[in-house]
Amino acid sequence: MHAWLCRELTGVDALRWTEQPTPQPAAGEVLIEIRAASLNFPDLLIVQGKYQFKPPLPFVPGSEYAGVVRELGAGVTHLRVGQRVACLNGTGGFATHTTAPAHLCFPLPESFTFEDAAAFLMIYATSHHALLDRAALRAGETVLILGAAGGVGTAAIQIAKAVGARVIAAASTVEKCAVCRAQGADATINYGTEDLRGAIKALTGGKGPDVIYDPVGGNFTEAAFRSIAWRGRHLIVGFAAGDIPRLPMNLTLLKGASIVGVFWGDFARREPQANAAALASLGQWYARGTIKPVIDHVLPMGELPAAYARMAARDVKGKLVLVNPG
Repeated sequence: MHAWLCRELTGVDALRWTEQPTPQPAAGEVLIEIRAASLNFPDLLIVQGKYQFKPPLPFVPGSEYAGVVRELGAGVTHLRVGQRVACLNGTGGFATHTTAPAHLCFPLPESFTFEDAAAFLMIYATSHHALLDRAALRAGETVLILGAAGGVGTAAIQIAKAVGARVIAAASTVEKCAVCRAQGADATINYGTEDLRGAIKALTGGKGPDVIYDPVGGNFTEAAFRSIAWRGRHLIVGFAAGDIPRLPMNLTLLKGASIVGVFWGDFARREPQANAAALASLGQWYARGTIKPVIDHVLPMGELPAAYARMAARDVKGKLVLVNPG
């Protein structure tokens, strides 16, 4: 097998495409032949040593992937050799093969392509948990989505529209705003050229959004929260801008609003039955065509550094996917 190996936490330039022995699955694991893997923002942070999870060196990055089960470890009974699966395991995806805990493998219906499956779990499970579980978004409410042209942003647009909400999508360029409208956004804000607070006020008649979906952080968080509706819910999903904001807490009092943390990974671990139900619903939505990942580019696995460079430049609309031949 071959894999992109990270031997030091100095960034993407330290990654090397190397030949490795094909691993054998331990008890409770499976060996997966990887067909496609997606690039997520934590995959950039993890090779820079900036992510909260720091795997022991050396390791293979790539948190999310899809492929075919080739071997079963002892005690694995719910999967079979030859079965198509998707997995979100934190590491291992940027390779031709990997082992993964069997309980983290999501059996794929035949309707799923490997490319879509590799780009699905993280963004849709996060957005479903955020909007429907944590914010209890209802039909007729207005949701403001920051960073709306990215992976989780486009997923959030689709899910919000699926439940009947009005979507205001905020992104940094004209091209990204066009992507958001293509996914069903009712209105867009180009915060690269427009004043965010002024645009929110104009688009909501001064009321503000009922829910704010915020994977960006930085200066946008306070500007958005100052515009939130009475009893609004501000979802803290991530900090793609790099800076963790510090909100004046008196704003929560004045707005009667809530700041709500979203940590899908721990939700899946602590509440596995609720997570399984959410994934089942998402799978049904995909089969009906209600949701579908927006894929920016599909590149050969050997071009991983180019994919990282595109992400670092914030040029990605939706998801980047890397594929192996086969």
